[in-house]
Amino acid sequence: MQKLTRNDLYSLEAYAEARPRFRAKVLAHKKSRKLPLGPHATLYFEDRLTIQYQIQEMLRVERIFEAAAIQEELDTYNPLIPDGHDLKATFMLEYADPEDRATALARLRGIEDNVWLQVEGCARVWAIADEDLERENEEKTSAVHFLRFDLDPDMVSALKGGAPLSFGIDHEQYRYQRAPAPEETRAALVADLDKP
Repeated sequence: MQKLTRNDLYSLEAYAEARPRFRAKVLAHKKSRKLPLGPHATLYFEDRLTIQYQIQEMLRVERIFEAAAIQEELDTYNPLIPDGHDLKATFMLEYADPEDRATALARLRGIEDNVWLQVEGCARVWAIADEDLERENEEKTSAVHFLRFDLDPDMVSALKGGAPLSFGIDHEQYRYQRAPAPEETRAALVADLDKP
């Protein structure tokens, strides 16, 4: 999938005008890209549009308009766009109560390395977590991780041929298997594969 450049972004002024329409488009797009894994974990699959929205929002909130600072945002977020042979997701651990969240994050150290996907008839693919920076320490994991799932050509072919796609977590303190993913989600993710 093609990475974003400055030419793909709205200026701050243009984004202020386009934001309501653009935001509505992105929120509708994201619905099929959200996959709950049990009561407290969710995968939010990223693509070029979701990342453009994230960058636009960062530029807006931080009032960034200088070329070097815009390029820094692009360099930070472009790696989250799928490369055509992988799926990329923001993995969130969500607990409403701050005390419950703190307890859970301590108990769930390493969970980000125990998230998997499986194309029917193929081996599980374990997530590669947080390639940009370490988000876990000796006391706790983070509530947000960035995951990449590398797929081999046979898996891509099977998915394009209609094979079901399952996801799960196999952590000693949090086990969950979702099989298969809803067809709307599977179709959205298959569309991310092999895009130039």
